[in-house]
Amino acid sequence: VQLQASGGGLVQAGGSLSVSCAASGRIFSIEIMGWYRQGPGNQRELVASITNSGAIKYADSVKGRFTISRDNAKNTVSLQMTSLKPEDTAVYYCAAGRWPVPREYWGQGTLVTVSS
Repeated sequence: VQLQASGGGLVQAGGSLSVSCAASGRIFSIEIMGWYRQGPGNQRELVASITNSGAIKYADSVKGRFTISRDNAKNTVSLQMTSLKPEDTAVYYCAAGRWPVPREYWGQGTLVTVSS
């Protein structure tokens, strides 16, 4: 499985941004997809995940602000981020794999910077 991430960039606090990820290869092996992030000096954390059946989980830190969605026909997963805060600044990684946690396959990171 190959994961190609896109999006990200620089945004002011309170703004919105989205990141997307396209999967290719042995996609039938994927049961769950998600987004992780790793900020400066922080450990990588799972921000949001979505299963093949559409079950979604969010980290408490992003609930109500981030929305994960998936297009199974296009094999893509997206993360819409709103009300962004400086502490959301991180490299965001797309991941996929077997339920319950997506960690077998990884895309390249994409940087999201939120300025205050």
